[in-house]
Amino acid sequence: MADIVTLTMNPAIDLSVSVEVVAAFHKLRAANERRDPGGGGINVARVIKRLGGDVTAMFPAGGTLGQLLRRLVDSEGIPALTTAIAGETREDFTVLERPTGAQYRFVLPGPLLAENEWRGCLSAFGALEKDARFVVGSGSLPPGVPDDFYARVVQAAKHGGRKIVIDTSGPPLQGALSAGIYLVKPNLNEFRLLMREELETEAAQIKACRTLINDRRAEIVALTLGERGALLVARDLVLRAKTLPIKPVSVVGAGDSFLGAMIWSLAREHTLDLAFRYAVAAGSAALLMPGTELGQKADIERLVSDVEVQAV
Repeated sequence: MADIVTLTMNPAIDLSVSVEVVAAFHKLRAANERRDPGGGGINVARVIKRLGGDVTAMFPAGGTLGQLLRRLVDSEGIPALTTAIAGETREDFTVLERPTGAQYRFVLPGPLLAENEWRGCLSAFGALEKDARFVVGSGSLPPGVPDDFYARVVQAAKHGGRKIVIDTSGPPLQGALSAGIYLVKPNLNEFRLLMREELETEAAQIKACRTLINDRRAEIVALTLGERGALLVARDLVLRAKTLPIKPVSVVGAGDSFLGAMIWSLAREHTLDLAFRYAVAAGSAALLMPGTELGQKADIERLVSDVEVQAV
C-alpha cells in the first residue's frame, strides 16, 4: 500500500475545450479538446505523483465513463482501488473563451450511489494496510451518500493511526471536523459558511482557525484566500503567504494542487514552513496550465523559492 491514499467519492472526467465566443443559440465550434481524470482526491493524487510521491487513488467508478476514468488514472501512473457502482461516472466540462480569457465551468452532480455502494467504499478503508500514513478525503459527495460520510471515513482510518486530511464543504466538512482530523483545507467562502462569520480581517481568520484547533477538531488549518494568498495555522504557528504574480490561464485544480503538494511535502517530513511553500507554489503552477492539466513538477520546483512566507 502507498504512503498516501486519496479518496474521491464524486470523481469525474474533466473535459476542457476552447471557443472563439460564448453566445446563446449558436453552435459553438470548439477546439483544443482535452480529457483529464478529475475530482478532488484524484487531482491531489496527480500532483503527489508528479512530485514523486507514493500515492494510491481510491474512487467509485461506473459505466463507460468510469472505465475511461480508470484508464486516465492509469495513464498518469497512479495505482487505483475502485469500487464498482451502477451509475455512470460524471463528466464536468470547462469552456475557455479565447479572445477574453474568460473561463466557464460546468459541474454535474454525479451519479446516485446506493447504500451498499457507499458502504463498499467505507469497507475498503478497513482493508488498508498500515503503510498508508496519510488519508486524504477530498471533493463533494454524490447524491445518495450521507452527510456524515467523511466522519465515518475519519473513524475508519483512525484505527491505524493515520493522519486524516479533509477538503470538502458544508455538512460533510462539519461532520469530519466533529470526528477530529489532522489537517483541513477550506477556501475562504467555505470557511465563512463553516464558522458562520464574515471573517473580513486576517485577525478574525486566524482566531477562527485557532478555534478549530483549540476544540481539537483539526491540528492544522490551511486557509486559501484567493488573490490574498493563504494562511497556515497550527497550535504554535501562524504563517502567511502572498500570492505569486501570475496571470491565470486556468483556475481549475489550483486548490487541489495546493493540497497535493502540501501532503507530499509533509509525507517527506518537511517542516510546516516548507510544506506551505510547496503548497503555494503548486497552486500557482496550476494557474499556468490550460484547461484541467494541473501544474508540472518543473514549474512547482521553480516557484518554491519565489514564495514569500511570514510568521504572524
